[in-house]
Amino acid sequence: MIKMVITLKRREGMTHEEFKHYQQHVHRPLLMSIPEAQRYLRRFVVSYPVPAPRYPAPAYDSVVEAWFDSMADLEALFFSENFLKIVDPDHENFIDLATFGRVICVEDVVVERG
Repeated sequence: MIKMVITLKRREGMTHEEFKHYQQHVHRPLLMSIPEAQRYLRRFVVSYPVPAPRYPAPAYDSVVEAWFDSMADLEALFFSENFLKIVDPDHENFIDLATFGRVICVEDVVVERG
């Protein structure tokens, strides 16, 4: 399996709650509406920071993890006409694109319990 990990910060002028709402209720439905998402995504997880007083403030407003069977499937989604025309243009509405981070990787599971 191939995993893409994406770090996202909200665009200037948007609160974390506005960012989260937009990502969940506007952007996510756009992504899930295209047939390529249904075909190629094997697992899709979005994580949001929680209060952690003994730790520094989070650097990101969300971390996205998207799993695919292969690199070809990852590229079939992210380079599809539907993604490029419908989903990708929406990113500027809620993401600070200058701070966008992405890693394409495989997992090395060290501990897995229950």
